[in-house]
Amino acid sequence: MTEERKETEDLLSMDLPALKAAVGALGEKSYRAEQIYGWLHRKLAGSWDEMTNVPAALREKMAARWPIGAPEQRALQISKIDGTRKYLFRMRDGNYVESVWMSYHHGNSVCISSQVGCRMGCTFCASTLLGLTRNLTPGEMLGQIYAISRDTGERVSNVVVMGTGEPLDNYENLVRFLRMLSDENGLHISERNITVSTCGLVPGIRRLAGEKLMINLALSLHAPDDVLRQRLMPVARAYRIPEIMDALRDYYRVNRRRLTFEYSLIRGVNDTDECAEKLAALLKGMNCLVNLIPVNPVTERGYRETRREGVLAFKKKLENHGIHVTIRREMGRDIDGACGQLRKRCTEMDQKA
Repeated sequence: MTEERKETEDLLSMDLPALKAAVGALGEKSYRAEQIYGWLHRKLAGSWDEMTNVPAALREKMAARWPIGAPEQRALQISKIDGTRKYLFRMRDGNYVESVWMSYHHGNSVCISSQVGCRMGCTFCASTLLGLTRNLTPGEMLGQIYAISRDTGERVSNVVVMGTGEPLDNYENLVRFLRMLSDENGLHISERNITVSTCGLVPGIRRLAGEKLMINLALSLHAPDDVLRQRLMPVARAYRIPEIMDALRDYYRVNRRRLTFEYSLIRGVNDTDECAEKLAALLKGMNCLVNLIPVNPVTERGYRETRREGVLAFKKKLENHGIHVTIRREMGRDIDGACGQLRKRCTEMDQKA
């Protein structure tokens, strides 16, 4: 059995054709698979007992072979500032990930993790402090969304794969997750309401272009040149900015969705006038949005966020060059739920459990 097969064996990771094959192997009709798939991915059932129109004998046979594999909610923190909810989920093997639910006027967004830990090593991010443990399965990614939907009782409108992990470092599982999330037999979330964030893994960007998905792609850029970017992001030593930009332009030619560039502003590091000018020159002529993110506090890092007046000045300089710019509204900062603050950790409660 290959490692990839091990990572996709839970029931939630099976798309409908795979589930039909599994049910068919037990001598059952394909409509039984459609019933089970509906319970899992539309009604968000968390156990076999909830599937009341599926024969008990079939449920028992399926449960013996394929665990549902849904993450277990172990802790919840709610921001006193904006109501953002940060969830701690335990996987079947005892690993943990965090996810965030945010409510906006245009709908509810969920930020999910794609890996347990991360090996990209970005120096301003808590998610990478302990390295990479393993990839998440498609079902474990979907399960974060389903568990949050069950807990809040509200529909999720937008999904961002921007939590712990580098999504394109878990490529096969990511793509299956994206197709299942947007599948009409499941939650059917529009691809246009799904965003994947990457540090700039060029082979993954080029492969993703070939998938013909209409998702939004965001690049964690954080520096306008390779010298500075390599100081902040070790992955930049493998993929240089010109190479990444070529891949993004090719992606845009296929996808035609506006690209987003995430830029964490660190006081005295990447927020200078020179950086703003270089960034504007780099992005000139592209259909893109720059999302400025005053760097969030991480205990183990010594970076300080750019002051508000500095953020506004940086924004203005880019806009003077015709660049579209937003300033990230940081949700859940008081519960370490904002950009760069998620971890693969368990709480004291879980350590005692």
